[in-house]
Amino acid sequence: MTKDLIGFVFPGQGSQYVGMAKDLYESFDSAKKVFDKANEILGFDLKEICFNGPEEALKQTYVTQPAVFVHSIALISILDGKIKADAPARSAGGSAGHSLGEYTALVYAGALSFESGLNLVKLRGELMQTAGEINKGTMAAIIGLEKEKIFEVCKTASAQGIVQPANFNSPGQVVISGSVEGVKSAMALAKESGAKIVKELVVHGAFHSPLMESAKEALKNALAETEFSKLRIPVYRNIDAKVLTTNSHADEIRNSLIEQLTSSVCWDDSVRNMISNGVNEFVEIGPGKVLQGLVKRINPNVKTSGFDRAEEIKSFLKQ
Repeated sequence: MTKDLIGFVFPGQGSQYVGMAKDLYESFDSAKKVFDKANEILGFDLKEICFNGPEEALKQTYVTQPAVFVHSIALISILDGKIKADAPARSAGGSAGHSLGEYTALVYAGALSFESGLNLVKLRGELMQTAGEINKGTMAAIIGLEKEKIFEVCKTASAQGIVQPANFNSPGQVVISGSVEGVKSAMALAKESGAKIVKELVVHGAFHSPLMESAKEALKNALAETEFSKLRIPVYRNIDAKVLTTNSHADEIRNSLIEQLTSSVCWDDSVRNMISNGVNEFVEIGPGKVLQGLVKRINPNVKTSGFDRAEEIKSFLKQ
């Protein structure tokens, strides 16, 4: 019988909820240490906002990104190798993260320390929030159109303003991003083209679009000053779904994270590439179950599971 090859996937912004990780903090010393350390690094009370809200504070980009990142790292600290992502071959994949989750994947894979990762995530959240305030934009989900049609719609709509695909989440589920005029025009064209659902999202900026360009320089400088180690297991990168291997140079990782700000997230292709390299069980580590749902839509034949709450971990540890 063939052994299941496990790939870890880490969620990004949008998976947060009030009360997240409160049970982890109260149940496990390692999670307590992670959150206490995070509060020191961040300079604000992340625990209070995660555990008790208000939701409006948790939804602020500069809070959301550290919240989701720290929640995932707390889970990793609890699991402590009791389940781990496999690296079936030197060039095959053990982990991937959706947008912000790519930073979590890099910490898990050993390229970044928790402290360095959190400092970068803190800065990224602040820069993206500021860019969203300077260059007002929006995002919209389009369901039921082929990838090629989405590109066509965005190209036509770009006559009205900036717009491009931001997230290729799963077959027929794409998020677009850009200026209000560009996105609204693309939404209308998508409806005319037969999209089943076209819905504007409540966001604080046009993420993964050229409207995030102003965030690049400061992030680039911070990445240049951050020490990266060799990857312990491969990580699939958002910008093109290609794999960062144990041989990848630190500058390749840095460039991936810089370009990610204004590039589309190729999530569907990342998952497909992991599967083609042998992964047949995906474990989501972090708040919510968004990625489990996307993986199932990409390939219903693979196994999916996840860790978010204390009861899930306690149940697993008893096995």
